[in-house]
Amino acid sequence: MTLAMTAAERERFLADLHVGILSVTAEEGRAPLAMPVWYLYEPGGEVSFVTGQDSRKMSLIRKAGRVSLAVQNEQMPYGYVTVEGAVTAVEQAHPEERRTLAERYLGPEGAAQYLESTKDVAHTMVVVRVRPERWLTRDYSKI
Repeated sequence: MTLAMTAAERERFLADLHVGILSVTAEEGRAPLAMPVWYLYEPGGEVSFVTGQDSRKMSLIRKAGRVSLAVQNEQMPYGYVTVEGAVTAVEQAHPEERRTLAERYLGPEGAAQYLESTKDVAHTMVVVRVRPERWLTRDYSKI
C-alpha cells in the first residue's frame, strides 16, 4: 500500500483552498526563509502568488530562481502536497488577479476590505509564477 497521491489527486489537492508555506533559499549562514502565502493553482498549470516587489522574500526568490510550496490538511484525514519548481515569471500584479486571490481566501466582502486597506501599496505588488517540477505527497485517508 502506498500513501502517495496519484498525479490527479495531488493536482486536485493543490488546487483546493489551503494556505501554503513558501520556502526559498536564504543567505549563507541562514536557514531557508519559510512564509505563509495565499496562492492560485489550476491542475496542469503554474502556481502563482503575490508579494511585495521590494520584500526580502522577493529578493531571495530573484536570487534563487526557484521555490518550494507545502500545503496540508490540518484535520483528519491528514495529507499534504509539496511542490518545487522554477520561477517562470515575475510580473506587476493586476488588480483583477489580486481580487481573485483575495476572494479565494476572504470571500467577496472580505476581499473588498482587504483590497481597500492595501490600495496604497498595490503598485508595489508583483505576481510570481512557478512551474511545478518535483512533487512529494501523502494521503493518510489511504490507510
